[in-house]
Amino acid sequence: MSTALYPLASLAQIEKTPSREDGIPGDLEEDLRAYGCKLIHEAGILLKQYMFSILYTMICMLRLAENRKQVAVATAQILFQRFWYVTSMKQFGIGDIGMGALYLASKLEECPIRMRDLINVYDLLQQRSTHTRSVLLSGNSSPSTSRRRLEFHYTPMSYFGNTFYDLKEALVVAEMQVLKRLGFNVNVVLPYGTLVNYLRLLGLTNREDVCNRAWGYLNDALQTPVYALYAVPTIVSAAILLTSRHLSIPLPSSPDNCWWELFDADWEDVWSVCGHIMRLYRERNIEDRTRIMGMVSKKGVRQWLEDHHTFDKRG
Repeated sequence: MSTALYPLASLAQIEKTPSREDGIPGDLEEDLRAYGCKLIHEAGILLKQYMFSILYTMICMLRLAENRKQVAVATAQILFQRFWYVTSMKQFGIGDIGMGALYLASKLEECPIRMRDLINVYDLLQQRSTHTRSVLLSGNSSPSTSRRRLEFHYTPMSYFGNTFYDLKEALVVAEMQVLKRLGFNVNVVLPYGTLVNYLRLLGLTNREDVCNRAWGYLNDALQTPVYALYAVPTIVSAAILLTSRHLSIPLPSSPDNCWWELFDADWEDVWSVCGHIMRLYRERNIEDRTRIMGMVSKKGVRQWLEDHHTFDKRG
């Protein structure tokens, strides 16, 4: 697949991203990328940009892209992942860029979102994140804790206050920066149609559990950088491999008859994509979770870098 059609990160960008050059460890950057994509996904659901029925979505995908809203969410997540191969998280917050990417993607997929609605949703998500972080840090997550104290209550912002105008300005700037730093190369090739074709070729479309699980892996992979690193056939092959392993479905994999070679996918690349996806499911302790929630803005990232730098000096 031509990289002109589907732009991928260069070897230099992969070896050392701008964020890592600024002192952000690779595992932390990976977690921040995943959390930023999770916020995009949640915002899409709240904005009714996401379809929940996988089988219905597959049918729509085979028609004239009736599910443009879900496509917009997936497109935004891929643009978000590409952005961090050309820009550091020290310069822009993952919350702002996620909001800008979703706003831009809704235009690209011809299902525009009202700016005010998007700002309201991200304000709600940020308030909820702050509440969850405070609860985790206070250690009040035990069953004996008053349920009322743990409940989240959203406080709507004033449309004439500073918060709204600050978020509006951040949204406009983020959309502009995504376009500028990606060189207006915002073409995205999604894997869902390819998945349907591959499953049909392998004779697995009659298995609803296979379709659901493979589709889910492709959705989860949006929280990883793989769509900015590998071609679509490789990512789809990885989703099928994980599905076949977890559901104990035998597929030809002898040295002379490997099913992934039918799709021009390299085994090492397929296995690498599987690793990226499976790392999403690892257990995270409270410290890691609260650290990520506190680094949604560039201010939080810079504060972490400053604290970490000071600690290294003392050490």
